[in-house]
Amino acid sequence: MRILPSWLREFAPIPADDRKLADDLTLAGLSVEAVLSEGGQTIYDLDITPNRVDAMNHYGVARDCAAIYDADLKPAALNLPKPENKTGFTVEIQAPELCARFTGRIITGVTIGDSPKPIADRLTLLEQRPISNAADATNYAMWAYGHPTHAFDLDLLEGNKIIVRRAHDGEVIKTLDGVERKLTKDDLVIADARKAVGIAGVMGGFDTMITAKTKNVLIEAAWFDPSAIRRTSRRLGMHTDASHRFERGADWGFTAVANDHVAKLILDTAGGTLGAQIDAIAREVKRPTLALRRSEVKRILGLTVEGMEIDAAEIESILRRLGFGVTAGRATTVAVAHAPTSGVGGAHAAIAEEPADFSVQVPTWRLDVEREIDLIEEIARIYGYDRFPNTLPTFSGGVQELPHERHDNRLRADLLALGYNQAISLSFVSHAEAKEFSSATPVEIANPLSEEASVMRTTLVPNMVAMLAHNLNHGNDNVKLFEVGKAYELAGGKTEEHPRATLGATGAAISGNVHHKAEAYNFFDMKGDIETLLAAFQHQNLYFDASTSDYYHPGRSARVVLDGRRIGQFGQLHPKVAAERKLKQDVFLAELDLERLYQQPLKDVRYTPIPRFPAVDRDWSFIFDDAVTFERMSNAVSALKIKELQKFWPVEIFRGGSVPAGKYSVLLRAEFQSAERTLRDEEVTVWAAQIVKALETLGGSQRT
Repeated sequence: MRILPSWLREFAPIPADDRKLADDLTLAGLSVEAVLSEGGQTIYDLDITPNRVDAMNHYGVARDCAAIYDADLKPAALNLPKPENKTGFTVEIQAPELCARFTGRIITGVTIGDSPKPIADRLTLLEQRPISNAADATNYAMWAYGHPTHAFDLDLLEGNKIIVRRAHDGEVIKTLDGVERKLTKDDLVIADARKAVGIAGVMGGFDTMITAKTKNVLIEAAWFDPSAIRRTSRRLGMHTDASHRFERGADWGFTAVANDHVAKLILDTAGGTLGAQIDAIAREVKRPTLALRRSEVKRILGLTVEGMEIDAAEIESILRRLGFGVTAGRATTVAVAHAPTSGVGGAHAAIAEEPADFSVQVPTWRLDVEREIDLIEEIARIYGYDRFPNTLPTFSGGVQELPHERHDNRLRADLLALGYNQAISLSFVSHAEAKEFSSATPVEIANPLSEEASVMRTTLVPNMVAMLAHNLNHGNDNVKLFEVGKAYELAGGKTEEHPRATLGATGAAISGNVHHKAEAYNFFDMKGDIETLLAAFQHQNLYFDASTSDYYHPGRSARVVLDGRRIGQFGQLHPKVAAERKLKQDVFLAELDLERLYQQPLKDVRYTPIPRFPAVDRDWSFIFDDAVTFERMSNAVSALKIKELQKFWPVEIFRGGSVPAGKYSVLLRAEFQSAERTLRDEEVTVWAAQIVKALETLGGSQRT
C-alpha cells in the first residue's frame, strides 16, 4: 500500500526526515517495505497487516506518527458552512443487522469536470486513475481518512429516498464496471424506491453513476457488516478498494465526518449548494472498555531488570495519543488465574481479583483491540521494542516427548525408506466427499472458503486421491505419497479428532531399463509395504480379509486386523470412483488407524547373530476349497508353536486341470532351523506330520 510522507505531515508535525520516519514506522509495526521516489515525491510502500484497517489511510498512519513523536494530531472533524436547503430526502435501513448506519448529504448545482492538478497528481502517485472532480473526491477522501464513500447522480434516483435492504433472489444490477451481476438474498444493496443502485460496500451501480451531465449529487457514507461484505465480494469475485476495507471493519463513528470531507471536496472543486446531512442510525456499534494492569505490562514485556519500568504517566500518554480513552486509578478489577502450588494442570487454578490501574475505552476505529494483551502490544510498539533490555527466556522445564512421538517417528522413517514422499493437505473436504469416503458425521465449518471445502475431513482419502490426480495430470506418472494427520467427526454433539495415516501409490513399482521391463505397482506391492510397516510393532497375530469399504476394488483390497483389532484397509481404488475423477491409471490406497495401531508397543531393536547351523525345508502339495485362505493355514500352523519353524509360505497355486471346480492346489513350504544345533531328520519328520494334520483339519487333502 502506497503512503505519501508529505501527506502525513499535513496531519501531524513530524520532526524526522523521510528515511528516519520510515525506520520509526517499521519499528512501530507499520512495515515500510520500500522507499520510492516519483515526480520529486517520496513514496512509502507499506505492508499493512489485515487487522490494522485503521492504518490503511494517511490519517491513520499519521495518528501512529503523532504517537511515536508525541505530536499533536490535526482533528479530522470539519466545520462546513450552514446548509442552505432541506431536500426532504429520506433514508430507510431495512436490514439493520447488515447496515448499522447510513449518512447521506445532497449537493445541488454542481459542475462535473476534471479535478484540480494537486488532487489528480496525488491520486496518480497512489496509482489511482483520476476520473472527475466528484468521483475523485470520494477516492481522495478514502485515501486520506480510510472510510469508503460513494456519490450518486441524485436525478437518476427514484422516489426521493434511499433504501438499504437485502437483495431479492435473482435481482440483477449493472455495476460501474459495466457488468451485470446476479444477486441473492444474502447480498446487501443500496436501492431507490424502485431498483437497486449499488452493491453495498463493494461497488456502485452503472445507472446512477456521476457523468458530465450530473447536476445534483447524493454522497453516501455508511457502516456495513464485515462478514456480509466479505461473502458478497468473494461470491461475485469483486475485490475493490471499498470491499477491502469494509470486510475488515470500517469505523462506525466516522461516517458523518467522512461524508463531510467528500462534501467539502466537491464544493471546492465542483461548486454547488450544500444540503442538510441525513444520518440514519439503525444500531450503535460499541467498543469495549478494558481493564489494564501495570503489573501485567511489566510481566508481558519482560521488565525484570531492577529499575526498568514504564511509568503510569507514559502508559497513559501513549494510549491517549493513539486515541484511546484512559481513566487512571479506577477501582476496576480483573480475574487472574494463578498457577497451582502443587499438582498438575490448570483445572485447579485459583481465581483471584486484581485491581486494574487503568480503565481504557477502545475507539471505534480500533476493531483489532479486544483484550488487555492488545493494549500491552500497543504500548510496546509505540514505546519502542528497541528500548527493552535483552533478557533470557524463563526456564519452564525440559522438553517433553509427546505420548506417541516414537511411534510417529518410526512410521515416518519406514515410509520414507519404502520410497514414499510425505504430503500435507488441507483439513477441509466437500460434503459429497465426506459422505462418499466415510460413514462418520462431518463437522460443519462456520465460514467455509467454498462448497468444496465446507466440512472438516472425516478421512484423509479424498485429499490423497486429489494429490495423486494432480501429479498424474502434470505428467508425473510414478507417485508414492503418504500423509499423517487428523480426521474429524461429530459424535454426541462434540468434535472428535482421530490420528490417521494414508498411503497412495500409482505407476511403476520398478522402473524399466535396458536390463528388465518396468513392473506396475499392484495390490501385493501395497500389501508388502503394509506388512513392512507393521513389522515394527509388537503383535501376536496379523491377518487380512476382504471386508473393505465400497470405494475399494472388491477383488483387490483387504482389511488389516492386528491382534483382533481392525487397524486399517488397503487396495486398489474402485474403477468407478477412479473414472469419476478421470484417473488415467490404477491407483492404490492404504488407511491406517493410528489410534489403534499405536496401542501396540514398538519392537526393541536387538542384534541376532546369523545361525551357524543349516536350515531344513519341507514341501507339501494340498488341495483346499476356495473358501480356505492362506491366513487360516498360517494360523493353524502357528498354533502348533514349533519353536524351530522359521518360515511357512505358499510357493505355487494351481486351478483347473485335474483339480475339481471350487478347489485349488497349493504348494506349501516350511523352513526349520535352530540357532543352537543341527536338526535331526526324525524330529523334522515329527514336526512335518503335525503340520500336515493341522492342514487336514481345515479340510485339505494332501496330493501324492
